[in-house]
Amino acid sequence: MIFTQYYLDCLSQASYLIGDESTGRAVVVDPRRDINEYVRDAEAADLSIELILETHFHADFLSGHLELAKATGAAIGLSDVAAPEFDVRSFADGEKYSLGEVELEILQTPGHTPESISIVVREQADAEPWGVLTGDTLFIGDVGRPDLLASIGFERDDLAEMLYDSLHNKLMPLPDATRVYPAHGAGSACGKNLSSETSSTMGEQKAGNYALLAPDKQTFIDLVTEGQAPAPGYFVYDAILNRKDRELLDEDAPIDALDLPQVEALVSGGAMLIDGRDPDEFGNGHLIGSVNVGLDGRYAEFAGSVVPSDQDIVLVVEPGRELEARNRLARIGFDRVVGHLNAPFKVMVEQPEKVQRASRLTARELAERLQSVEGLQLVDIRNPGEFALGAIDGAAAMPVGQMPDRISELDPAKPTVVYCAGGYRSSVAASYLRNHGFGDVSDLLGGYGAWVPVPA
Repeated sequence: MIFTQYYLDCLSQASYLIGDESTGRAVVVDPRRDINEYVRDAEAADLSIELILETHFHADFLSGHLELAKATGAAIGLSDVAAPEFDVRSFADGEKYSLGEVELEILQTPGHTPESISIVVREQADAEPWGVLTGDTLFIGDVGRPDLLASIGFERDDLAEMLYDSLHNKLMPLPDATRVYPAHGAGSACGKNLSSETSSTMGEQKAGNYALLAPDKQTFIDLVTEGQAPAPGYFVYDAILNRKDRELLDEDAPIDALDLPQVEALVSGGAMLIDGRDPDEFGNGHLIGSVNVGLDGRYAEFAGSVVPSDQDIVLVVEPGRELEARNRLARIGFDRVVGHLNAPFKVMVEQPEKVQRASRLTARELAERLQSVEGLQLVDIRNPGEFALGAIDGAAAMPVGQMPDRISELDPAKPTVVYCAGGYRSSVAASYLRNHGFGDVSDLLGGYGAWVPVPA
């Protein structure tokens, strides 16, 4: 058996290539949208990708099943509970799929979504399970959240009951030695307690996963539905789009290079200028009105938190990173990148009147400002679980993913300071507020981690 895990740190997302050396046949599970790596690896191993399995309709990224099917001719497989707009091979609960010696068994494990499946992998048909790909049903240290589809007609508690039954009746009976390979790890908004480990065993999870240790179904429901982080705004958009027959990504297609007048015309027409540089570089000088989402962080996730899915995007990035920026946005289905600013550093040097610096405060400077500035708005943009562990006195809780819907709760005429855990998210939020007419906005350098202990 050939088994490869592909892990994207920026989305905390895992996908898999499973091949049978005896036959050269292979399956890809939960592919991302830029699919060249799967194709290259399969060719290098003399494998033919014949099936693409989706464990469910993902909400946190736009899957690459359509791109990979077009590139390889492979069929797309989903639970027979699913009803997508594209052609699909439907799998019933307990159905087996042979690659030769390697055999896959489909377990329907609803709960995170109604159509969720897990995939048991055996190296030979009559062997004990080698591993199980659990999608968003079981994570390392956590389980899939059952509330993400509440806005499109599904009841959270009903899905939580299904999730409990799936875990206890389908996954927990697997042998303790069965390897567990989930679809996500730490940092994903698909759960609240995900480990940074990308694999485990069923025995380890049964012994240490808080959700699997719940003594009864109601306790389980209470545990997995409380304290979940707000889902980024694009989640519902992706959950719906993953069901559709849509436009395909060409990850190698060039991006138009634009001069400043072209960029300004696009922005005047409603486009958003996204600056992908590091927050410190952005703070030292950026085009007025641009929003900072650094490429070296969770770029797509936070762009999707503050940019509407139907808004055009113009990129400002270091030369040579344009395709990376475009393709990472495409991973969440944000395909409206209309170009990038050509030679951005030259433009900013030559036209300083179009550039502004960002106000970024040290912890000591914030302490002084809290004492001296009347009416200052202090906004904690971390997730609820982070906020509950400690916050700066007087701070209002507004996770960055909720800011577009809750911005009216803030007064744009008041001086405002935002902070997160370390400084990445706060640069996103502060620049977003400036873009929306807030005149005096700062963020805290080093975030809450720089504030504790409170400076003397």
